Amino acid sequence: MVNFENDWDDVLSGEFDKQYYKDLREFIKQEYFRSGHNIFPPMDEIFSAQKLTPYGAVKAVIIGQDPYHEQGQAQGLCFSVRKGVQKPPSLVNIFKELQSDTGIEPPAHGSLADWAKNGVLLLNTVLTVREHQANSHKGRGWEIYTDRVIELLNQRDDPMVFILWGNNAIAKQTLITNPKHLVLTGAHPSPLSAYKGFFGGRYFSKTNDFLKEGIEWKIRD
Repeated sequence: MVNFENDWDDVLSGEFDKQYYKDLREFIKQEYFRSGHNIFPPMDEIFSAQKLTPYGAVKAVIIGQDPYHEQGQAQGLCFSVRKGVQKPPSLVNIFKELQSDTGIEPPAHGSLADWAKNGVLLLNTVLTVREHQANSHKGRGWEIYTDRVIELLNQRDDPMVFILWGNNAIAKQTLITNPKHLVLTGAHPSPLSAYKGFFGGRYFSKTNDFLKEGIEWKIRD
């Protein structure tokens, strides 16, 4: 049973009893314990994004694709890696855009946990992955779950910002129908696409211009 230890437990009451999630849970158990593959993130960190950012505390949502798929990287927060792990190229580009947009210097590490604790829900569209195999858990049910999370956030009256980077994330835009919210889209920050519509998006300053109470984007070393 999933336990967030915050208001997501009430908001998502009954979701984990649905058949799609029961099927997904069996698939995940098979992958982690019997497939012979390494699966990321560690099982107890699959829902880190919602554990660190309660439903009522969400000010902005950054949506990614699926977790990093190399050893030691994924920690259940999209685009984030553990302290001490080399920053992946996508995250390096996110920090470049942050500095260009706001003047904030990149931190020495690649953990975005400070953002999560400051109201930024760092949500991937798919929450698990096989080692070395990007998108390997696509189409297994995670998309139904993350659609539901976005629908529930869309229902909130408090204005928030949805930041969608890359095609997988932008596909979620149809779920965001509440005119009280702001949607910002851009290319994926990977080196393959960052110069085709990611850089120059000013996502961080636009978010704070929109919100009554802005987000502290500076990350502590």
